[in-house]
Amino acid sequence: MRFLKIAMLAATLLPLASHATLGRAPSTGASSVTLLRATPQSAAATPAAQPANAAPYSMRQSVDANGVTIREYVLPQNVVFAVKWNGPIRPDMTALLGSYFPNFVNAGQSHTAGTGPLIDGNDDFRIESAGRMGRFSGMAWLPRLIPAGVRPGDLK
Repeated sequence: MRFLKIAMLAATLLPLASHATLGRAPSTGASSVTLLRATPQSAAATPAAQPANAAPYSMRQSVDANGVTIREYVLPQNVVFAVKWNGPIRPDMTALLGSYFPNFVNAGQSHTAGTGPLIDGNDDFRIESAGRMGRFSGMAWLPRLIPAGVRPGDLK
């Protein structure tokens, strides 16, 4: 219950920024767009498995007013399947996770405070979050939407 109160307080005090919402269309704004190319393990053995110009996802990066870098990983269907953050504070998790925010709160409630990074999830939603004062980072993704052959650790 304490974590929920802290999370809700943080969500209301943090400035709202234009970020992606996990499972929805990416943000629009002044973020730079960089197309990434993942090379699935199976595609390395069979180059004809995927056209040379086809990227399984793109990455959009933005920096908010607090200096938090947000990376949105977007499928060709214009759906965000993963988000990563890195900065001096944690971003607005309500805006970033959207309808998956309660999953984040539940993961935090089941995690013992002060025992290391938060790593939790299931087949629908996964999160890894760590940090200390002045340096926070993390990643949330939807396993069912990750392109074939791409691992969460491949996302830079």
